[in-house]
Amino acid sequence: MGQFGIGQSVTRIEDLRLLTGSGTYTDDVQLENESDAFVLRSPHAHAEIKSIDLSAANAASGVLLILTGDDVAAEDLGAMPCMFPVTNLDGSDRGETYRPILAQRKVRHVGQPVAFIVAETLDQARDAAELIEVDYNVLPSTTDTYRSALDGAAQIYDDVANNVCFDWGKGQQAETEAAFAEASHVTTLELINNRIVVNAMEPRAAIADYDAASDKSILYTSSQGTHGIRNTIADNILKMDKEKLRVVTGDVGGGFGMKIFTHPEQPLAVWAAKKVNRPVRWTSDRSEGFLSDIQGRDHVTKAEVACDADGKFLGLRVTTYANLGAYLSHFGTFIPTEAGTAMLNGLYAFPAVWANVKGVLTNTVPTDAYRGAGRPEAIYCIERLVDKCARELGLSPDELRRRNFIQPDQLPYKTAFGEIYDSGNFTAIMEEGMKKADWAGFAARKAESAKRGMLRGIGMATYVEKCGGGNAEVADVRIDPDNEMITFYIGTMSNGQGHDTSYKQIMSDRLGIDTDQMVMVQGDSDVVPPGLTGGSRSVTVGGVAVSKASEAIKEKGKAIAAQMMETAEADIEYAGGTFRVAGTDRSMSLFEIAKAALDPANLPDGMEPGLDSKESHQPDAPTFPNGCHICEMEIDPQTGIPEITRYTVVDDFGDTINPMLIAGQVHGGIVQGVGQALHEHTVYDDESGQLVSGSFIDYRMPRADDVPNFDFSMRNERCTTNPLGIKGTGEAGAIGAPAATISAIVDALSDGGAIHDIDMPATPDVIWTFANQPMAA
Repeated sequence: MGQFGIGQSVTRIEDLRLLTGSGTYTDDVQLENESDAFVLRSPHAHAEIKSIDLSAANAASGVLLILTGDDVAAEDLGAMPCMFPVTNLDGSDRGETYRPILAQRKVRHVGQPVAFIVAETLDQARDAAELIEVDYNVLPSTTDTYRSALDGAAQIYDDVANNVCFDWGKGQQAETEAAFAEASHVTTLELINNRIVVNAMEPRAAIADYDAASDKSILYTSSQGTHGIRNTIADNILKMDKEKLRVVTGDVGGGFGMKIFTHPEQPLAVWAAKKVNRPVRWTSDRSEGFLSDIQGRDHVTKAEVACDADGKFLGLRVTTYANLGAYLSHFGTFIPTEAGTAMLNGLYAFPAVWANVKGVLTNTVPTDAYRGAGRPEAIYCIERLVDKCARELGLSPDELRRRNFIQPDQLPYKTAFGEIYDSGNFTAIMEEGMKKADWAGFAARKAESAKRGMLRGIGMATYVEKCGGGNAEVADVRIDPDNEMITFYIGTMSNGQGHDTSYKQIMSDRLGIDTDQMVMVQGDSDVVPPGLTGGSRSVTVGGVAVSKASEAIKEKGKAIAAQMMETAEADIEYAGGTFRVAGTDRSMSLFEIAKAALDPANLPDGMEPGLDSKESHQPDAPTFPNGCHICEMEIDPQTGIPEITRYTVVDDFGDTINPMLIAGQVHGGIVQGVGQALHEHTVYDDESGQLVSGSFIDYRMPRADDVPNFDFSMRNERCTTNPLGIKGTGEAGAIGAPAATISAIVDALSDGGAIHDIDMPATPDVIWTFANQPMAA
């Protein structure tokens, strides 16, 4: 493809392969002598399992194996783990929720796996499932996020009072109360952050095989990192030697956080394949995905801001009820607490903050990380609150922000939540966004819309997110001098971000080698280092590891080149894949030096043979990308249908590897944020606990014609805590979009001051009600 430097807009290397149908996704894997599996799921939100009769199903044609919770108990298998402890305000530990891979004694949400049927064909497995007789004693259920924590709600666990799994706080409670006591003005806002069904383009799948000779299992599955899946299955659930389990992930059709986590079907497939001694295939259909994929968001929040007479913020106080579902997922307790809460501070210089989060258990699918993972919820809260405060104070939304932004000369700035923002110019980025959006010309456009009987609004949201931190990533780079190829192994897992392009671009920049001479290997726990894609950390952490490994190759190569060409190491220059003696025509290529490095006789004393390099990067601090989203919208009051007429976003991503890939990530994130704001509505029936919006007939996904062409640009300030100067980009679009979109609707409906808020999703029927009965707000 050529040599490319950091900062160039290079088209994605992987696109041709994927767009021409040459990708290999999990369901594309075909093994010899496969069997098929089907999961019998609970039809009830909450029920006791009195008995399960398998006699007819076991006798059905083609059935090879049926597993239930009794088999799980008999083999003493472990439960699905929650990895994150939480300490309550009173010092006690959070509640526990035992979650077996197949239900035992009780089911707690519709769709919970009850039996795993393996047969010669999928149709036979489905037919056998219909013959299984489960005697349920249906119990009262509860699904509402807030009401589930009130007295009188159905109790899901005997030892979790009022279904509140934890009651957690962060910040300076006493100082915050004092700030509110002396405030000249207090703005209060109650918000709902609606639940999201992830709906990745590629459904979840698990294909497992077992080799009796080596006593080793292999699992092919769509994931965001193979080692996490392997370790959870081996260490926590099947209690096997993890070296006896290989997890392989091919191409991934979207993850968005959900595919980080082990789901029950993965260990079930591994377990069953060993029992039947042949491959077992399970692939989710879309309806199963609605009932069983980890879901996201679902918060009910009361937020308050205290101001002085000049509109300066004195304190922030937030109480959130976070719906965790029926069981605690891997990081389900982390998302509403440490992952998101610190971003409630936004870009503002709050002297005091206090956040209280109550984790609520309900008879719903468990929740966990969904693109942004706590940060979209936090930014939606603070930005909607700031907008309302501005209206109450009679200030424009930009003026109130301008008075309260952290200023450049205050950076690095330690927020009241303890985060250290290293770089940025928040006022400048807002003002650039306003200029690009022609904020000054909005009044004329609004008047023109009014002449046509239409409503027009404009909404702003600024954001900051904490990302690009966490565990180390390792780049294992190996050079094949005979074929003049470089292969690098890395544990992150591309699921649409363009890793094959961005990593090679970094290496090409550092080594001056054509990207066609590079091969990236991901997605195989037997050969790649541990790693994870999530939290906008692949390039910010993994990319640094690739850069460090490339630099190490150059440095070692210089020493070998000096030995080979009989000169001082200081006289060796490197450029364009060639080591050269400065001021002469004597040179050796990178691959010639790599060949020479295999012979110890060519090496300086004490140097290990070979030019391969394995380097890790452990981030010392996270990165803090930030930006400004501005959404302009026209609404037909006769139908309530909104049309986004223009959407402007200016981001600060620090130094950039590939602006084109960044634009693609931002565009996709905006669409997901707009989808949450306007369309996606996960609805459970209050009485039965049934998922009412369980298909695309009832759950509307965003479409291409829901959004205009985006005006995306960057105003970057180099990150001072990342060796490449970069900030995470993968989730930013989804973080700023919901607040900007809802703010535009509120602005359109707020003539006369009657409307101050509207909950997500703002569907046409909801908008129509507000547009035609404004005093109802």
